[in-house]
Amino acid sequence: MSTEPVPSTDEERLAQLGYQQELHRRLSGFSNFAVSFSIISILAGAITSYGIAMTAGGPMAITLGWLFVGGMVTFVALAMAEVCSAYPTAGALYWWAAALAKRNKAAWAWFIGWFNFLGEVAVTAAIDFGAAITTSAFLSLTLDMEVTAGRTFAIFLVIIAAHGLLNTFGVNLVRVLSDVSAWWHLIGVAVIVGALVALPDSHKPISEVFFEVKNATGFSFAGASVYAVLLGLLMAQYTYTGYDASAHVAEETHDAARAAPRGIVMSVVVSVIAGFVLLFAITWSIKDYDAQLGTPLKLPPAQIFIDAVGHNLGTFLLFICVVAQFFCGMASVTANSRMAYAFARDGALPGSGLWKRVNPRTGTPTNSIWLCVACSTLLVLPSLWNATAYAAATSIAVIGLYIAYVGPVLLRRRNPDFEPGPWNLGKWSAPVGWIAIVWVGMICVLFVLPTFGPITAANFNYTIVAVAVVLGLATVWWFASARKWFTGPRSNLLEKAAHGEQTTPVE
Repeated sequence: MSTEPVPSTDEERLAQLGYQQELHRRLSGFSNFAVSFSIISILAGAITSYGIAMTAGGPMAITLGWLFVGGMVTFVALAMAEVCSAYPTAGALYWWAAALAKRNKAAWAWFIGWFNFLGEVAVTAAIDFGAAITTSAFLSLTLDMEVTAGRTFAIFLVIIAAHGLLNTFGVNLVRVLSDVSAWWHLIGVAVIVGALVALPDSHKPISEVFFEVKNATGFSFAGASVYAVLLGLLMAQYTYTGYDASAHVAEETHDAARAAPRGIVMSVVVSVIAGFVLLFAITWSIKDYDAQLGTPLKLPPAQIFIDAVGHNLGTFLLFICVVAQFFCGMASVTANSRMAYAFARDGALPGSGLWKRVNPRTGTPTNSIWLCVACSTLLVLPSLWNATAYAAATSIAVIGLYIAYVGPVLLRRRNPDFEPGPWNLGKWSAPVGWIAIVWVGMICVLFVLPTFGPITAANFNYTIVAVAVVLGLATVWWFASARKWFTGPRSNLLEKAAHGEQTTPVE
């Protein structure tokens, strides 16, 4: 058992973990939840990736797949939340890995950190590229703009630059917008569901909403329909990403040891319920499956809205999604930049001295914000010539993040000395943790598999390439250099004391 005194403040607990309070601690428990809920964003992920499941699996993958994946993700969130309560730091996943590993602590922190960084960059890229797809469809309906790859990429650049600027202005603005975002999502879902339930003159049979299977992947081998349904689970699994944000903003949250784990779990649970209601209403309203799948708007839900409730109201429902997705991307850049800041604070990123700087006026890691914007833009660049770029970005986000999510959970299961924080699972910790570990192992295999046949350069799923490149570079760097100097998370209290700097808490 630890002999350390129980901390009475967030700053004292952070000091026990080795860090001075540098970021401004101004987020409430609701704001912490709102950041993760906004990144999960059922009006972003479930809308922009809806076409993935329409193509692969159809209604069964959309509705029952959502519930099944949501159940599995809830186990992952619960297991993560227990660790978060014990270690409420901005470094989160890679910091937890270093704290929990019995051997090779620095190596565990290094590789978990790089998977987390890859996943954060990919999820930001996928969210903002999805927002660009939705915005393009909205502009097509309102301004008669033709949707092209070049125009969608240009809109993406505008959106992600705006998110960089908003995050640069300070955590207070992010807090207000995240709170607004949570209510916008909940009210927006209610409006969309109400319109789709009450106004269409006809709906699909309920049995088809749950059990109809569609396979438009191009694969026709024996069992291709089952394969398609499994591929279609990517829609739900991708949407349920980003809830580690509650951990990454723990150093900016009051009562972080309780509020951050609650934010992780509740953001998933609320998303499972609200997302199912939304997806049921959309799928129930499909008029012509093949026509809406092949819509020139490049976004099937947009065409479903128009066909179900008319052009004007359908366009308004799409506008609700556009705003929600803008909020979602803003919150993703927030979480991404905090992870990069914490990783750089421990010397793990090239040019760490630049990325770990905190703007003294705004209390935000400004340089890390723009690093994340630049990296996400590079990941989306293939969209100019690859038709599966969005699906690949979602797969990269899922694999990168979920390996990082479950790594500390595995280490926690192997560490008998783990001391739970005030929020813990008690006797349920072991079964919940092992279910989470097995599920993540399955999806890491599933989502690198081919998504369309026959396989060509235009539809190649380059997820495995992106993951292999990042893992390869991190491995080469580790053995060539980093293992000699990277020791895992390092205390900034010691650094500041060595340089004679003040170590009093920052409000």
